[in-house]
Amino acid sequence: MGDPSVERRRVLAAAALGRESGVPGPDPSNGEPLRAVAGEVLDVSPHLIIIETPGGTEERLVIAPWATAWHGQDVGPADIPVGSMVMMRALRDGRVIERIWADATRITGTILSITGRRDLTVELDCGPHRGHRSVVIPYRATGRLQVRHPKFEPGYLFDAIGIRRDGAGLALLPATSQPAYPARAVPPPPPAYAGVQSRISGTATWSDTFDEEERGAAYPMLEGSDIGCAEAGTSCAGLPYLAVGSLLQVRNLCSQRSANVPVVACGCLAGRFCDRCVECDTSPRGRIAELSPSSYVELGGDLMKGCFNAQIGLG
Repeated sequence: MGDPSVERRRVLAAAALGRESGVPGPDPSNGEPLRAVAGEVLDVSPHLIIIETPGGTEERLVIAPWATAWHGQDVGPADIPVGSMVMMRALRDGRVIERIWADATRITGTILSITGRRDLTVELDCGPHRGHRSVVIPYRATGRLQVRHPKFEPGYLFDAIGIRRDGAGLALLPATSQPAYPARAVPPPPPAYAGVQSRISGTATWSDTFDEEERGAAYPMLEGSDIGCAEAGTSCAGLPYLAVGSLLQVRNLCSQRSANVPVVACGCLAGRFCDRCVECDTSPRGRIAELSPSSYVELGGDLMKGCFNAQIGLG
C-alpha cells in the first residue's frame, strides 16, 4: 500500500469529472483533532512514553492521567512491555496520549482449515493481496470466539482481534458477528439501492495490513482491471464503483468526526461481509470502508471494538 501515484490519480479524476479536488485529512469543524501515533516502545512510565517512530525518530509523549491501555487485555499504560509496537490516540497537537493499543492485530479472512484440540490453529485465505495467514486461538478464547462464529468451519468468514506475539497472531476477541452465509455467497444489495445516493451508511472497520502511519481506506467496489483484483466489485451495500485515488468523506456516526480519506487499496474481502455494526446504533448491512488503523483512530474509533457506524460520500 502507499502507492505514490494515488495523489496524482485523485487530482486527474477530479479534473475529468469537473469538480474540485478535495484535500485529505480531518474536517476542521470537528474541534480539537485526534492524532494517531505509532511506534516501538523504548521506555514507559505512568506519566511518559518514549517511542521510536517508523521513520526512526524518537518521540517523548506525555501520558494523560485518564489514559487507558490494551495488550491482550486492559492494562495500565506503564505495564506496556518495552519493545511493543503501539498505536496511540493523542490530543493537544499529538503530544498527550489518552489511549494505547499494544501489538494489536486483526485477522480477517475465509476459513481454510482448523486444527488442534485445545489451542486451535486456523488457516485463512485473506484475499489476493494478503495471501494465506495462520492464527492461533488460545483455549481460553475459543468459547468467546465460537459464540460469535457459529459456522466455525471451512468456507465461512472469520474476523477477530488479538495480539502479535513471537511473529504469530493470537486471536482473542471476535471483531464482529460472523455472517451466516459462506464467503462466496454474498447477498445482493437491496433493490432500493441504486449506487447513486449522495451518502451511504454502513460499517467502517480497520485492518493492520496498511503501513504503520498510512492514512487511507480499502474500498470494495473498485474496477478489477484498475487494481489487478479479480475479486473486486462485491458488496451488499449498493456502493458505486470508484477508482484508486478517490477521496471518501467518512463520518463516524458515533463520535461525529469526519475526514477525507483516500482510497488506496482494494477491499474485496471487506465486501464479502454483509454484517452490521452495533457500536452506537444498528447500522445498515455491509462494510463500506476498511480503514488503516491511523485513519480509524483519528476518526474516534476504538481498535478493540472493531467497527463504527459510518456514512460515506465523495470527497
